[in-house]
Amino acid sequence: MARVVGIDYGSKLAGTTVLALFDTDTKHILLEQSSKKQDADAFVQFILSEYPSNLVGIDAPLSLPGVYRGLEEKHDFHYRTADRQAKAMSPMFLGGLTARAMKLASEIDATIIEVYPKLGAERHQLQELGYKGDTEAIETCLKAFAKRTELPVRELCIENWHQFDALLALDIVWRYHNNLADHFGDAKEGMLYF
Repeated sequence: MARVVGIDYGSKLAGTTVLALFDTDTKHILLEQSSKKQDADAFVQFILSEYPSNLVGIDAPLSLPGVYRGLEEKHDFHYRTADRQAKAMSPMFLGGLTARAMKLASEIDATIIEVYPKLGAERHQLQELGYKGDTEAIETCLKAFAKRTELPVRELCIENWHQFDALLALDIVWRYHNNLADHFGDAKEGMLYF
C-alpha cells in the first residue's frame, strides 16, 4: 500500500493545520485538521504515525537561503532562488514556521517535498472562481478542481480554505509521485513544487 499526503501547515496552536491523505490502493482521501490550542506539529506526527506515508508535501519552507550554508553564487540573505521564482514569502520572514517545518521534516520517515498550493490554484485557474475569498466559493472551486485533477475530490465536504489548500498540496504531491510536478529552485538550495 502507498499513501501520499499534502499538508497545509499553519500556526502551531491556531487549529489551521490540515493533512489530506490519499491511499493509492483504495483511492480514498482522508482529511484531518488540528484543533485550536492543539500542538500542530504533534498532531501531524500523530496522524502520520497512524497512517504511515511514503511521500509527504508540506506547504512551508523546508530550507534556508543558500548563503547561510555557504553555497557558491548564493548571496541573497532573504530569499532562495525558488522563492524569487515563485514570488513566495521569504523563509526568513516566516521564521518560526520555517524552523518548525524544517524540524518536522527531519522527524518524518518519508520522502518530504516542499509544495506551494497557491501555484496549484493558479494551475487550476481557481482565482477567478473566488479562491481564498468567501467560504461560499469553496464549493465552486471544488467542482472546478474536481474536473482538473485525477484525485477523487468530488464527493468531499470541504469546510474551509485550509482544507482546500491541503487538497491542492495533495494534488501537487500526487503530480510529483507521477513525475508530473513542476518546480522552482535548485536541488542544492531547495526545491519548491507546484
